Amino acid sequence: MKAAIILLFALATSTLFSQQIFKKKQNLLGSPFEITVVASDSIQGYYYTDLAIAEVKRIENLISDWIPTTQISKVNQNAGIAPVKVDQEVFDLVERAIKISSLTSGAFDISYASMDKIWKFDGSMTTMPTPEVIKKSVERVGYQNIILNPKEVTIFLKNQGMKLGLGGIGQGYIADKIKVLLQEKGCKSGLVNVSGDINTWGKQPDGKLWTVGIVNPLNKNKVFATFPLDESAVETSGSYEKYVTFNGKRYSHIIDPRTGYPATGIISVSVFAKQTELADALATGIFVLGVEVGLDLVNQLKGIGCIIVDDKGTIHVSKNIDIKKYQ
Repeated sequence: MKAAIILLFALATSTLFSQQIFKKKQNLLGSPFEITVVASDSIQGYYYTDLAIAEVKRIENLISDWIPTTQISKVNQNAGIAPVKVDQEVFDLVERAIKISSLTSGAFDISYASMDKIWKFDGSMTTMPTPEVIKKSVERVGYQNIILNPKEVTIFLKNQGMKLGLGGIGQGYIADKIKVLLQEKGCKSGLVNVSGDINTWGKQPDGKLWTVGIVNPLNKNKVFATFPLDESAVETSGSYEKYVTFNGKRYSHIIDPRTGYPATGIISVSVFAKQTELADALATGIFVLGVEVGLDLVNQLKGIGCIIVDDKGTIHVSKNIDIKKYQ
């Protein structure tokens, strides 16, 4: 669940230096996608937004595990059978994902797609799965069993039944790729929002930075902090709409891939970084790690900031964020 962020920017269509804001919204990757660019006229503006949408579709057709013809789907189909040759960008993305898995002690793991779907968050669950069923559900999960061959540029899943799912990093990767592409094409300023994975560059036509407001999910009508984004990214993961409760304990839809149990104790994590890809993956990992361990990890990472809202509504921030400065 990507939410709890409100975009705050001017919607003026004629401003200083004749620069204008152009926006395009579309449902892509099964989620809302929005591209906002600053351009001199509508021809340039829509050229940039069309480029962005084409880039989403290009990458989706490489890394989606829902489309059977993608390279990641081919890797999944050959689990336990044979390595699959992939494009260098797919290989590099999986390699970086494995590094984040190691960094988060497996709390983030792209082989989470191997899990049995024993948890349902649509209101249909009436009893909690047994410990035996939960343990069995993650038998095929384990980033250590993703075998990379840099020389041959192949990916091999060691065990049959293993699957990769890049949903926890792919949207952030797409946001980063769009930013780079549009900058290369001459777009001086913009904001890309891939279902809550937000990356920015440049400034708005009035000279102000792009700005986001962070919302406490337990009080959605109030923005508790407003952050300017200076050539930077933010991603929020939340469980405040998709969860189940058993014996008075709240279980989120974000599952710990190491144990099979849903994450508990947190309802929202916002991560600030230079790359949306990193913010995306870390937000998931922090959600699973919990408040104390998650903040300890972030405090050791240069250039990364984090805001966590726990299930009591208490706000926790990393050392490099002075929340009072932005309230």
